[in-house]
Order: sequence, then C-alpha cells, then structure tokens
Amino acid sequence: MLNKIMSSNKVKFSKEYLVVAQNASGRNLNVPVYRFVSSIPGPKVYIQSSIHGAEVQGNAVLLHILKALQSADLRGEITLVPNCNPVGSNLKSGEYTLGRFDPVNGQNWNRAYHYNEGLISEFAKKINANDSIDVIKREYRQKLTTSIEKRLENEWGLGLAECLNLKLQLMALQADIVLDLHNGPVSTRHIYVPEYAKKSAKYFNIPHVILIPNKFSGALDEATFCPWWSLSDSLQKRFPDSKWDFGIEAFTVEMGSQEVIDIDAGKVDADGILAYLSYKNYFEVPLEQPKNMTRQAVYLKDYKIMYSRLGGMVEYVAKPGQRINKGEVMARVLNIDELEGEGAVTSVNAPCDLIPILHFPSASVLGGTQIYKCFTNYFEI
Repeated sequence: MLNKIMSSNKVKFSKEYLVVAQNASGRNLNVPVYRFVSSIPGPKVYIQSSIHGAEVQGNAVLLHILKALQSADLRGEITLVPNCNPVGSNLKSGEYTLGRFDPVNGQNWNRAYHYNEGLISEFAKKINANDSIDVIKREYRQKLTTSIEKRLENEWGLGLAECLNLKLQLMALQADIVLDLHNGPVSTRHIYVPEYAKKSAKYFNIPHVILIPNKFSGALDEATFCPWWSLSDSLQKRFPDSKWDFGIEAFTVEMGSQEVIDIDAGKVDADGILAYLSYKNYFEVPLEQPKNMTRQAVYLKDYKIMYSRLGGMVEYVAKPGQRINKGEVMARVLNIDELEGEGAVTSVNAPCDLIPILHFPSASVLGGTQIYKCFTNYFEI
C-alpha cells in the first residue's frame, strides 16, 4: 500500500488492490482502489468505471479526478475504482470488446447486485420516531453489509458476475454518493437520475437527463439508493411529522461512446463530476462550478427504443444529441438484394419530435435490432 499526505487539511492518499475474480490458471485478477481520506470529517464518495468491458472512457475521467484531488482541500472520503471489471475488459473478439456479459453464465455485468427488500421492511419496523439519523445509518449499513457478506459466503457458490458485483457493492455501500461511469454504443453524454434526486441533475455538466423510478432493477445505482429511499419512504409514512433524509444519492453517468478513450474529453467530464461534488460541499473551496447550460430531461417511460423494421446496411443520419422533428429522416437502410430497383434504399422517419441519445454501433443490422434510443416528451430542467 502507498500512503501519502497532501493538501493543507492533511488528506491521506492510499492505493491498494482488490481481488475480484480468478482466471482458469488460478491466478487472482485485481483492480486498483485509490482512496483519499481527509482529516476533516464528511460524507463518503465511491466512483467506479468500466463494469462493462468496452466502456472505457470513465478511466480517463478518473485520471483527471485523481489529479484534482491531489491538491484539493477535501472533506470526508473519496474512493476511485477504475477498470473495475478486468474480466470484461479482456474479452476480445477480433477488434471488439465483448465485455457486457459474463461469458460463462450470460449475466449482464451490471445486473447482479444484491437487494433484500425483506431486510428493509423488517429494519424499518424497529425504528422509533426519535431515533438519530446517524445511528440509523450506522446500524442499517451494518445490516446491509452483513446481508451481502452472507450472500458472498453462499455454500453453493456464485456466478462470476454476481461475485464481482457483490465485492464492489460492499465498497459502494459505505458511501453516501455513488457514481457508476458508463458509455453507450455510439452515444452523447447522459445521466440516469432517481426521481427523488432530480434537483442534483442541475449540478452535473451533462445535457441529457433520464429520470428513473425509485425502484430496483439490478444496477449499482439502484442497489445503492433503493434501500435508503425505501427506508425513508417507509418511515415517512409511519412518522409524517419527522424528516427522514439519509443523504444518499447514486447515479449512472454515461460519457459518450464505448471502445474510445479521449483523455482531453475526460477532463471535461471530470470537471462536471467535481462541480456536483463541490455543490455537495466535499471541498472547503469548491473545485468547479456547474456550467450554465440547457439540460433536457425525460422520464424513463418516455425514453423510447426504435427498432429496425428491416434488415440491411444502415446509415445513421440522426446524430446523438441532435433534435429531430417528426417525419424527418433518422436513418437509411440499404437492401443489397434490391440494388437495381426503387427498394434499394428505405428511409426510417422519426415517429415524433425526439432527441436520439445513442445508436447501434454497426451498419450491419438484423430486422428487429435496437437502432436508436430516444428522448420523447422531453422537457428542460
């Protein structure tokens, strides 16, 4: 372990390695864990990148965040885990990374986190109206930690993705803010924000916001905020005259396209994250301010998938982030069996006013392929 003292308020830096998997030779696969701990008490942040192996841009973002933290007057603690899935990032087929699914069991690497709804309701029943928020948080974290550790010790064993996810989740569980850094196939920047934390979307420098329900669907952000939001909601119903805010927020942050590293763009995304953390008072002197920019939002139900009605070779005319009016051309499909006739090229038109956020990375498309994901019924926040 490397230890170093930096900045005026004595921030301790450490680097260690976490074993997340073993290969067929029995050798450990490790990920680095960088941690900054201030002598000034405060909340904790956990940030990981590349849970999907092809989604690598978050590592460039963490490079710039780490550099900024070396001279920052930090409050509390920040943990950075780059390339948190070394299995996924090493799964290659020719020129492409196939790191979205556990190759042995088929599990999505971002869908095997633990959520125990029964534990939440059981714990909520034991709380009294005058109990301290700090005491509740400490006891609840211990309950959640024990639940995950018990799952890890399952005598029947666990799948590769679940085992890796749970080890990462144990670290994330200790934090008040969790950021999971991702990329789309060919994508513009966007962020998934739980509906209860809508206000926080204004403090990231991200133009497109997807507001998701406060419920668990398997991802790390949901596995982080859902236990706390569910507990808060349960207590609010029982004790409506008290305020039950545990200060926990978690987000999935999508920073452009996969299979691409852009170190300069990583600085832009890092500054956006530092603006949010500055708003959350993680620094004695704010490191960044949110940009004055237009932010378009959509509820998850209005984040629509466009499927290709035809197979063929697709030209993606509408670019991610571009506003498209109803009836305008989104894509053109080339049918090689009809090159001599009028059916050689078929246009795919927008069914409504929309903003494409990402599109399929390949021009070769089967009928029924998800070719675009789009904002519809979007609004400014």
